[in-house]
Amino acid sequence: MAINYSTKAQLAKLLATEDLVVENQEVTTAQFNVETRVLTLPMWKRASNSVYDMLVGHEVGHALFTPNDWSFEDRVPQQFVNVTEDARIEKLMKRKYPGLLKSFSAGYKELSEQDFFCIEDEDVDEMNLADRANLFFKIGKHLDVIFSTEENLIINQIADAETFDDAVEAAIQLYSYCKGDQQTNTQPIPMSPNSGGQGGGEKQEQSSDNQTPEESSGSTDENGQQQTEVGDNDTNNDEKVEDEVKEGTEPKVQTDSTFEQQIEDLCGNMNGSVTEYFELPKFNLNKIIVPFNEIKKKLDWAEDLYKNDEKDVYAYPDAQYNKFKKSAAREVSYLVKEFECKKSADAYARASTARTGVLDCSKLHTYKYNEDLFKKVTTLADGKNHGLIFVIDWSGSMADCLLDTIKQLFNLVWFCNKCNIPFDVYAFTNNYETNPDNIEHIWEEGKFIIDGSFRMMNLLTSNVKKKDLEKQMHSIYRMVFGMRSYCTYNYPAELYLSGTPLNESIVALHKIIPAFKKMHGLQKTHVFVLTDGEANAMMVGRNNAYGGQGGKYPVAKQSYLRNRNTGFTYQFQYEYYKFTQVLLENLRQENKDVNFIGIRLCAPRTMNDFIRRYEIVTDNTNKKIKKEKFYDIKDTGYTSYFAMQTSALNNQAEFEVEEGASKAKIKSAFVKNLKTKALNKKVLSKFMDLVC
Repeated sequence: MAINYSTKAQLAKLLATEDLVVENQEVTTAQFNVETRVLTLPMWKRASNSVYDMLVGHEVGHALFTPNDWSFEDRVPQQFVNVTEDARIEKLMKRKYPGLLKSFSAGYKELSEQDFFCIEDEDVDEMNLADRANLFFKIGKHLDVIFSTEENLIINQIADAETFDDAVEAAIQLYSYCKGDQQTNTQPIPMSPNSGGQGGGEKQEQSSDNQTPEESSGSTDENGQQQTEVGDNDTNNDEKVEDEVKEGTEPKVQTDSTFEQQIEDLCGNMNGSVTEYFELPKFNLNKIIVPFNEIKKKLDWAEDLYKNDEKDVYAYPDAQYNKFKKSAAREVSYLVKEFECKKSADAYARASTARTGVLDCSKLHTYKYNEDLFKKVTTLADGKNHGLIFVIDWSGSMADCLLDTIKQLFNLVWFCNKCNIPFDVYAFTNNYETNPDNIEHIWEEGKFIIDGSFRMMNLLTSNVKKKDLEKQMHSIYRMVFGMRSYCTYNYPAELYLSGTPLNESIVALHKIIPAFKKMHGLQKTHVFVLTDGEANAMMVGRNNAYGGQGGKYPVAKQSYLRNRNTGFTYQFQYEYYKFTQVLLENLRQENKDVNFIGIRLCAPRTMNDFIRRYEIVTDNTNKKIKKEKFYDIKDTGYTSYFAMQTSALNNQAEFEVEEGASKAKIKSAFVKNLKTKALNKKVLSKFMDLVC
């Protein structure tokens, strides 16, 4: 069964009970940075879930309870501290999380059955105390380990250790015992010139001419000076022997070395790739959003240029706008009616009826056969406050369908106005800022880069007077009409169509949504993202080899988006369009009470190819697309993701025929009109289902 590394990382974060950052890397040993609070876990590919949970609990125990203190190294080898500290932190973890008892027991049982410590062919009783202590505290439930009375004192000291200093002191005692035991077992037998040499550890020497030991310790030369050459040699030989004995009798904890090696083997074959974790950058929202009033001033300025012209350059677009506004009134009324019906039905479903305790005089005459003689009161639950945020693609590829998109948007804006639903309409662009001095890239090491030219234009909002809103809508219609048709007027250069900074707009929503909800006190928020294409993946910032700002680089496949607030990580896929899906999943995790609805506009000939990215297109799918002009796609990052044909946007429900038209033409126009109305109502009903 494949290991879900994201889930295991979340487990580690929960166990740590703090804002711990967990990274799964292709490394052989776990690491913990006490300053940045980053816990790096190996990707134990060959470990079962039980063993993985046990290892995660073990490493989190070190992160929580083991200090960054290496002052013990001159007193005791690290291996002995490993034994005592492992026992201490696992005891503390089991005490803090009783549920881990099962994980530790199951994990070590599995390791014991697999002979993880390589002791199958070894006599455990012949091992030194450190090895037996290590086995006792790890797999002691599955292995008989025997200790002497003296050894039990040290084992109890290890078991009773509560602090790191206690563990170090226990390690020193363990090391001293093992060292003394090792030296005793390897003590050299003294040799004597006599066949019956003594074995007390004292070495006696005799001179060949029967001198006393005092006399043989030195001699004098002809000048009467004492010679000590032999004595010096004896001292050097003794020191050499002691060094050899010391080196040969230095105790080792073989089971600790084996355990570390076996843990490394659980990682399997590492392909050498480095797993990288990136985060979203911090940014100032005020520098990204272009406010409504600023856009209004630019549009008003552009229109004032033609105020004194003899010919009204806006005559034709204004006539088209008024015609559209009149025809849209029916659709807006239908939306309002659907919304009120669904809202009333929801309130009725949540209504509660209760007795008041006051007698109902109109029922007193029924007291013989009716027990319910009290008045009742029905309480209607308060309705939820709704709010809508629209994010519109302002890229060049939208030129052909932008006018129809704006018309549908205006229908929804008028609906929100009639129902007193707060709303904001943003258009993302990277063409608004034309002054290079004002373009400041948001660059941080290990974080995604937001291009300095990215802006979110607040085209429309419910926070202004209705008069100003209607004037702005009229101006936007004129501008968009001029983008598609040949006109003799210009509009502000900052509002020209641009690229597709879709991903940057999703990042900006992390701050836009909370601010919008707080301003209006909303309980239910809906975000509509309307685009006709996907965006390229964002670049990440990396420092150069000298520690300075390096530049921007693409994201590798073996990379993750990390959210410190939620603790979740999301792996990036190979397909470029799935980068947006990762950003959406992250955004939804932070805003669980928000509906994210994506509308992907497609040309009729490309719609099937787009849907095939996510699922198999069958004959039934083709029939549904042909009939309804839109299709709901699952598992895309959005709450609901609709692929919609651009032809479905331009569904004018006008019944128009030429004067003197034949019956066949009248019938054809009438049928077309009915179909258009039916399609419009179906699309609008789908919208209401999402909002209500």
